[in-house]
This record gives sequence, structure tokens and C-alpha cells, in this order.
Amino acid sequence: MNVLETDRLTLRKLDSALDAEFIFELLNTPKFIQYIGDRGVRSADDASDFIEDRYRQSYRDHGYGLYAVELKTDNTAVGLCGFVKRAHFEFPDLGFAFLPEYEGIGYGFESASAMMDYGRETHGFTEIHAITSLDNEVSGRLLEKLGFTFTRFIDSPEGEKLRLFANKP
Repeated sequence: MNVLETDRLTLRKLDSALDAEFIFELLNTPKFIQYIGDRGVRSADDASDFIEDRYRQSYRDHGYGLYAVELKTDNTAVGLCGFVKRAHFEFPDLGFAFLPEYEGIGYGFESASAMMDYGRETHGFTEIHAITSLDNEVSGRLLEKLGFTFTRFIDSPEGEKLRLFANKP
């Protein structure tokens, strides 16, 4: 099910049957593991379960989540973009990740910018947060380009030091 479209991209709900191989690949890229974390997804079957347990559960629980980012030209899944509801945050958390061969082409800005509008218009979000690891400068620059401001350092529930960004209208 499509959630939104941009000039070059379609963002849609993840499907465990359709997206298992893509999610398996994305979650095991070196940058995903370094900057977001190892999710323990070791096979397409694990990825299918992960989609159901995490992404689709978020759609059911919160009405939003992370979505597949696809190229309009051929429906190739190139990344994820959307919102995560974290128990320790009052506001939704913008998240994104892309396969390495699709980084640096503007898909992150294009999808995240459209997602910000979607969150405000569809869900009535008045403030949106985002977090990055301390050394993820690329994501930090993208967040600043999207209008986020570094707020403070925080500790994740696992004790990792993170940077918290906020975007208020």
C-alpha cells in the first residue's frame, strides 16, 4: 500500500513476503550495523519475521512506521524512511537508511522531506525528533538540511551515547 509519492520515489508499507530479501540485505550492510545497530537478521526468513514484528506492528500500534522507499521507474526498493515511536521519546522519531549504491543521490532528502510533510499533515505531528550515533556525520548533515537542530546528547536504553535532533514548526 502506497503511503506517498515524490518526483522520483514511492514510499509504501513493507510486506513480509515482498520485502524480506531487501530488508535482509539492508539490515546487514556495514553502515546499517555501524550506525543503527545489528538487528540479528541472518536470513530472509528472519527478515520476514522482523518486518511483521517491528515494521507492520508499528503500523498497527501507531498508524505509522518505517516504509520502503522505491524508485518510481522500476519499483526497486532502495531504502527505508518513516517514523518510529520510541517509548523514551514523547515525539515520533524520523528514521532512514539506504542501500549503499543509492546513497548520495538525494533520495534521503527527497523521501525524508516528503515524510516530514506527511507526518504533520496526516498525523498532526507538532514536533519530530531524530537520533544519530555520535560518529554519523552524514545523517546529522541531512537532518540539519531538513531543518532539524541538534538538541543534546542522550543515552539509548542500551547505554550508547547518541545525538538528539528536534524539528519544530
